[in-house]
Amino acid sequence: MFIRPWAAVAMAFGVVPAALVGAQWAAWAWLGLVAALVGLDAWIAPSPRALTASRRSPAPVRLTETATAGLTLANTGRRTITGVVRDAWQPSAGADETRHRFRVRPGQEASLRTLLTPTRRGDRVADRVTVRTNGPLRLAGRQRSLEADASVRVLPPFVARKYLPSRMRRLREIEGQTAIRMGGAGSEFDSLREYVPGDDVRTIDWMATARHADVIVRTFRPERDRRLMLVLDTSRLSAVRVGDAPRLDASIEATLLLAALAVHAGDRVQMVAYDRVERARAATLVGSDVLATLGDAIAPIEPSLVEPDWSGVVRLARSRLSQRSLVVLLTTVETSAVDSGLLDAVATLSKDHVVAIASVEDPEETAMAALRGDAESVYAAASAARSALERDAIAERLRHVGGHVVTSTPEDLAPDLADQYLALKASGLL
Repeated sequence: MFIRPWAAVAMAFGVVPAALVGAQWAAWAWLGLVAALVGLDAWIAPSPRALTASRRSPAPVRLTETATAGLTLANTGRRTITGVVRDAWQPSAGADETRHRFRVRPGQEASLRTLLTPTRRGDRVADRVTVRTNGPLRLAGRQRSLEADASVRVLPPFVARKYLPSRMRRLREIEGQTAIRMGGAGSEFDSLREYVPGDDVRTIDWMATARHADVIVRTFRPERDRRLMLVLDTSRLSAVRVGDAPRLDASIEATLLLAALAVHAGDRVQMVAYDRVERARAATLVGSDVLATLGDAIAPIEPSLVEPDWSGVVRLARSRLSQRSLVVLLTTVETSAVDSGLLDAVATLSKDHVVAIASVEDPEETAMAALRGDAESVYAAASAARSALERDAIAERLRHVGGHVVTSTPEDLAPDLADQYLALKASGLL
């Protein structure tokens, strides 16, 4: 049962004049009358137990985009039911208007819609459906909460998509130059041509030479069907907020851009989110649905407040990569990399694979290093500069053991990592 505002208005309508003239008995009599009418109105109101609720989950939607959630109320009773329903969702689902008026005749249904504009990625879950039915006097009614499960999967926004066309043009340029600039460097047969001084004698095609008057050699090109393994670090360092979002979000943007670019290059891509256990996985990604598949796997990932297990990443890579591949570690380069085992992991992986490390920088720390206004800002600048020097030293040690390090701000990490991938392609390392 619930009491509507009209009940308070009705009470004030009789009580206030009675109190002003000092007739307390009249005020109490009026209160009793209104209370009786409220009870009668609630008793006469249609029972919400005659209603059943079902929800329709919207399709996956990207962050900041709008989705429509459906709610259906079915009247299984014998009376027409009029009232208000609250289609409740968790706050981060961004429900625009959750309260809807309805009128359902016996044996019929009412379809209602709630617009959602999520503010966080992941699975946004619906709460209970609360129904209020009104009595004929509009003084009170009945209330009941119904269970109706629903959720919407919110995908990463993929703001870095705008960098994809320019990187794909660069990729086509590299592929067009491959046979000329890197002849003989790959393992896939490309064409036959006449021998010139300096060619490796092991590339001579003796059968073709026997058919021609000149010595013929084979030319090769780098393999297109290469493997790329993206490792998202979801440990405690990924939870640190840089700007308005955690570091993990910048790593996700870089993952999506690099995966889309690599698939267009003909590479086979797989992704794993890992800290001490595997949090998510997307198997070998090929074809045009790579972004949908990868986004669906990445969407529910959240940082875990645990230390990373880099030896576990090494074991995982060895178990899933059977040939030389590019392994990209999206993590944070800082002094703890020595104790956490990142250096040892990169040194081990680089023996069999090409390893790249992508790390998010904090632009506020860079701005802090330039401050010189007073003594406090000078000390802050010195601290920021020392941290930068320590990170640079760790990055240099990672390069020394075979890693290709990319450190950028959250906005630049995705394009910079894509440029590093293209540079490795152009140099023949992939």
